[in-house]
Amino acid sequence: MKIWTIANQKGGVGKTTTVAALAGILSARGYRVLMLDCDPHASLTAYFGYDSEKLNYNLFDWFAQQPMTAKQVQNTIIKLKNEDVSLMPASLSLATLDKKFSTREGMGLVINKVLEKIKDDFDYVLIDCPPILGILMINALAACQFLLIPVQTEFLAIKGLERMMETLNMVIKAQHHSIDYKIVPTMFDRRTKASIKALRNMRDEFGGHLWDKVIPVDTKFRDASRLHRTPSSIYPDTHGVNAYHKLVDTLLAMSAHSKVA
Repeated sequence: MKIWTIANQKGGVGKTTTVAALAGILSARGYRVLMLDCDPHASLTAYFGYDSEKLNYNLFDWFAQQPMTAKQVQNTIIKLKNEDVSLMPASLSLATLDKKFSTREGMGLVINKVLEKIKDDFDYVLIDCPPILGILMINALAACQFLLIPVQTEFLAIKGLERMMETLNMVIKAQHHSIDYKIVPTMFDRRTKASIKALRNMRDEFGGHLWDKVIPVDTKFRDASRLHRTPSSIYPDTHGVNAYHKLVDTLLAMSAHSKVA
């Protein structure tokens, strides 16, 4: 099982779209994929048409029902109706985790330990993170073997990236292990000077950690979310989906060279 975390401390940069897009492409290539919604706003859960407050289980159960058996974990996971992908949904109750469990020992490793119980059930786990530092992001970073940081190609998003890098360095020091990562420029519009300048600034500042391509603005992403489908399953030939295919190619090539665990 390979675990990729998709995170940024700024909202609206394409994290949920990236998770959905990668999941669809990996699934189409024959991999068993689980998406983990770690955001109390439950955007990924809503993306696929589920009302998080009406489900029998959600990610909060992983924290509240420790320890869990493999069977119990499997029962909390949703197999999507129209996609060959699975989802661990979120709910608003996740917003209470820090208050309820912050003093309980080992709470930063819950997701890591739970995923170990089902490591033979999936090839890839994609974790959609909340945009704030807390138990959920700590769990997502502790569990991940590779970190993807989507960054909208505009000035304020780059400032958010700087905060994310500070958080990443803090977690690395606290956990005494390195985390490989790749910064992914998103929502790139080659018609605007702002996008071009922002991309140039990212290349100057982050160098080799920046993916050498971009995810362009693509209105079909919004249409796919409205239809509760992965972009590649319903709009396979758009510029945006083709860009995500190239990103998957990059990540799988890195995996083959043991950089993406």
